[in-house]
Amino acid sequence: MSGLFPHREHTDPWFRIGRLEVTTTMFVVLAVTAAIIPWVITGAGWTALTYYNPASLARAEVWRLFSWPFAEGLSNTLWSVINLFMLWYFGTSLESQIGRKPMAGLLIAIWASLTASYSVAALLFGTGASLVGIGMVQFLLLLVWIGEYPHARFLFNIPAWVFGAVILGVQLLVMLAYSQWASLVAVLLSLGFVAIAARRAGLLREQSWIPGQPRTPRRPKKQRVPRAQAKAAERRVSDQERMDALLDQINEKGLHSLTPAQRKELKALSDRRRQG
Repeated sequence: MSGLFPHREHTDPWFRIGRLEVTTTMFVVLAVTAAIIPWVITGAGWTALTYYNPASLARAEVWRLFSWPFAEGLSNTLWSVINLFMLWYFGTSLESQIGRKPMAGLLIAIWASLTASYSVAALLFGTGASLVGIGMVQFLLLLVWIGEYPHARFLFNIPAWVFGAVILGVQLLVMLAYSQWASLVAVLLSLGFVAIAARRAGLLREQSWIPGQPRTPRRPKKQRVPRAQAKAAERRVSDQERMDALLDQINEKGLHSLTPAQRKELKALSDRRRQG
């Protein structure tokens, strides 16, 4: 089980709510959770208002392009909670590696890839499946995590890449069995777009066959030291070197070996050192 939980570095949040650090992943989880409130009030009415089907564009219902990740509510309570947990867990793991801004870009890319792919598939086949809830976003994010940590261990010590291959294969086989060609094409297109986006975000570096140049982390800017501070530091180093030379002379030849000028210099160096 320990292989399922790779070491995480601290990720700077966008802001805090009390002691809760709101990172990019946490913000999305909170937004989806907040969308449960109107679902509880209106029931299926909320889902009917917010889900996305490419045919809805013909009715100028443009808001559905953006609202579908929040459409599910608790229509399937167990899977809704599992999806949120997996989104939080695997999203936080990836965000700790690439940072909050690239993570925001990756999540937006997943949303855009799914929306565009399902729309294109509907145009190709004359019909299309609907997008409802955060489940597909979580599914693609999980596959990105598996691509990043293919040898991590899941339950029963199963390698992550085996688990990913099985769940993706089952989903594709179900689509084939029921001749869901539009959904099949949409998922395959989404996988390609998301893989490129993940690589550009700084993930999947070992998968060199994926197009896209990995993002290189920015080098931290060197802080400019004020000129006065730099000169003071140089003077302290110079003073220390000169004092060491005089003390070495005293150790070797005694205090009487110092000339009056050297004694005066040693006193001045000592005074400057005490003053900092």
